[in-house]
Order: sequence, then structure tokens, then C-alpha cells
Amino acid sequence: MIFEGKRIVVTGGTGSMGKTFVRRVLTGERGTPRKVIVFSRDEAKQHSMRMSYLHRHATTDEVIYRNFMNVLEFRIGDVRDFADVCSAVKDADIVVNAAALKQVPVCEYFPTQAVMTNCIGAYNIVRAIEENGYPVQTVVAVSTDKACKPVNVMGMTKAVQERIFMAANILNPVTRFVCVRYGNVLASRGSVIPLFHDQIRHGGPVTVTVPEMTRFLLTLNEAVDTVFAAIENAKRGETYIPRAPSATVMDIARALIAGRPVKIDVVGIRPGEKMHEILVSEEEAHHCVARGNYYAIRPMLPELADDSPGEANALSGEYSSADAVLGHQGTMELLKRHGLLDVPKDFESVEEMLR
Repeated sequence: MIFEGKRIVVTGGTGSMGKTFVRRVLTGERGTPRKVIVFSRDEAKQHSMRMSYLHRHATTDEVIYRNFMNVLEFRIGDVRDFADVCSAVKDADIVVNAAALKQVPVCEYFPTQAVMTNCIGAYNIVRAIEENGYPVQTVVAVSTDKACKPVNVMGMTKAVQERIFMAANILNPVTRFVCVRYGNVLASRGSVIPLFHDQIRHGGPVTVTVPEMTRFLLTLNEAVDTVFAAIENAKRGETYIPRAPSATVMDIARALIAGRPVKIDVVGIRPGEKMHEILVSEEEAHHCVARGNYYAIRPMLPELADDSPGEANALSGEYSSADAVLGHQGTMELLKRHGLLDVPKDFESVEEMLR
């Protein structure tokens, strides 16, 4: 039970993945935590998240640990601020760094801001543990497929974040630093599905960049499962990758439109976008092994090399979203299975999907 009696800090814990991670940790499915701290700088999102728990008086299918008011704690702070980070992580056993600037256009226009959050924020966590000797057991960096062979600022800063945490293992032998890297999360805030839902709700058009463009698709729970798997099984410096299906943006749009009289406009590829995303590069494939439903990229630094026998390379080349595309029917079935084909009536309904 990986969370039994643990103190857990989630930076950026009011985001889509952070909220789902916190909810599942509080159910006790992997052990009852001693404390869960949501650390972020958005007081409005913290208030909304706090109230969503306070108003849940009856037991539902989301069984919340009954003493959550003593366990769940909210702290205002910023990963960019070293003192804030020190205050948040000093008593932690596990730190999940989900704080990020992750919108590609925003990062393109404000690259220094992306560096400050995605890189300096990561460094502040490492520095806090290293300089103060905090006995943190595990730090997990949440990364993205855009960090693999990056072509945009968001991906570049996330790639640097991965390297910051990988190298941190060398000077911090007490703490295990690992990463997770995954693709588009279905229905997460700012992703393509809420955008398409909004366009359909307003009668269209639905804007598609390039019809043949592909993206990995992962549910919020599958993203959290990847973080759980990394906490439980990843070795120092490893990056965990889920095996995820992919689809074209055109198939996603058509599946959501579902015969409605809504026009599709092809608007062309945007700055910083790729035609196909990559989760494991050709170079990383040479030190990538299979771990159940995941790939684990072993660290390239020789000091972190694991020479234990029994794990052969799992890939002969890169792992791309173009490799195994679901097709239109498969995309419809995937979206239906996760309750995403019905267009929410309003923004509040979209928010509820994320809880």
C-alpha cells in the first residue's frame, strides 16, 4: 500500500490530473495517507476544489476517506518561489510535480514564463531537498509527449524538467526522482475534446488543424494510474510511459459531431505543433523496457545505469501516435466508453467531468 501513512504533496494539484490524483488517493485504494497537500497559486480553484469535498455529505461511487478534513490540506504558493517550495515539501514523503504552463500557444508567446514554471519550479523542488536535507522518499515529475523530440517551448521546457529530475538522483541518494510522460488526456482542461464540445454546443464550426494529425488518447484515471505505477515500481531516473491508443483529430471531431449539422473547418497546423506525437524517441528506444502496461525508459546517465539482467529492450524504434491509429469506429467506441460522446450543456458540466 504505497500511500499508507504517507505525507503527499501535489504541486499544481487543482489541475485536471491533480484533482483526479487527489480524489483517488483519498479513497484509500492504495493505502490511507496521513496528509495530502494541494499546493498551487490559484485560490479560486483551491476554493472550488475544497467546496466540492465539503458538499459531498453522502457516500457515492467516489468514496472519500471520511476524515478528509484532517487529511486534505490546501496551501497557496508558487513553485517559482523557493521559500514556498521549502515550506510545502519539508515534511513530505512523496512529491508529485504537476504544476506547469502547458498550453502550447501560451508558452510560445511567453517562453520565459514557461521556463520559470516548468524548469525553475522543478529545480526549486530539487534544491529544497538537496540544500535542506529533507527526507523526501520519492519525487514524480509529470511530463508530456511533447517533451520527446520537442518542437515547441512547452515541450522543450518539459524536456529540461525531465533532465533536472533525472540528474537530481546523483547528488540526492536518499530521494528517488522519477518521471511519467503521457499524451493528450481526454476531457482535461484545455484539451481538444472540451474545445470541440464547446464548438458543437454553439453550432460550429469545429476547427480541425490537419485531418491526418494523430494524438495519443488517455483518460484522467489512466494518467493517474501511470503516476501510481511510477511511484510503486520506477527505479531511480526512469521515465514511465503508458501504452495508449491514438486517433486522428478528424476522427475525434466526427465522432463528437455524431451526425449533427455542424461544419468542420480545416484551419492548418499551428505554430509549435507536430503531425504526430512521440512518447519514446528512436534514441530512447535502445534503453526502454516493458513493465506490464507501461514502458520504462532507463536513465542515460552511467551513474544511474541498472545492469540487472532480465529486462530486454522492448522497442526497436520510436513509439509514435501514428503507429496504431484506432480509426473512426474505434475512436467512437473509446469516447463512448468514457462517456465523452454527449456534449455537456454548459461549462459547469465540463468541470464536473473532471472531478
